[in-house]
Amino acid sequence: MYKSSNPYRPVETEVIDVITETPAIKTFRLQPSEPFHFDAGQFIEFTVPGIGEAPFTPSSNPAEKDRIEITVMKVGRVTGFIHQLKKGDRVGLRGPFGTKYPIDTFKGKQVLIVGGGCGFAPLRSLIYEFFNRLSEFEKVVFRGGCKTPSDFLYRKEIESWKNKGDIDVRLTVDNGDDNWKENVGVVTTILDNSMNIDCPSAIAVVCGPPIMMKFSTKRLLELGFRESNLYLSMEKNMSCGIGKCGHCRVGTFYACKDGPVFSYDKLKNFHTIWE
Repeated sequence: MYKSSNPYRPVETEVIDVITETPAIKTFRLQPSEPFHFDAGQFIEFTVPGIGEAPFTPSSNPAEKDRIEITVMKVGRVTGFIHQLKKGDRVGLRGPFGTKYPIDTFKGKQVLIVGGGCGFAPLRSLIYEFFNRLSEFEKVVFRGGCKTPSDFLYRKEIESWKNKGDIDVRLTVDNGDDNWKENVGVVTTILDNSMNIDCPSAIAVVCGPPIMMKFSTKRLLELGFRESNLYLSMEKNMSCGIGKCGHCRVGTFYACKDGPVFSYDKLKNFHTIWE
């Protein structure tokens, strides 16, 4: 794993492409001026010179060493400026920070990945990692949900995953349209017997909005998943990235330093985790 010797220094980076995913979400393809590697689950700080920075989990393949992709939802001042970036602009990257998914401990097991909304972005790098090492796992299942069909990120890419057949993919929306032929309902409605998983011995990974993560976790526990085998990506209120500001406190942990990847058994007694 690459890590800068100075966590405060941004690496100069060029924007080489901008992809519009939805009206409020764009993916930025970036080329750092020096080696900048990450592991699935880690995050970076995206710096716009003179404006500020914000934390994001990369959405690209960790095996790609010469570029990195960041998917950004426009929700505030810094992300608003990020959305104005164009090909050729210069930005900065700090990191990577935080913990990675303990993928080596998943070997030989069945793995379920559950994503909701903008949680598809950090999960995309994890799924790429599974594609890189597919033979090491017994089975990989992906279940994802969004509010409407137009809210899905990487829709064509996800369709290609389904067509390849290497992983079991099923999607749902809260509200369908005339062209939607799959399930209608929240994501917990497709966490069912169709997964064909031995839940007590399997691994589950959940990422998405807090309310989706809360009820998905509840459902997975009902199905028999072990608390220690259920991994959550707690990307909430992170700011400095190195445990100095205290904004991302989760119980006795800091999401940026001790996470953002946690197993549920470490967090279950903190009543504020879904806030």
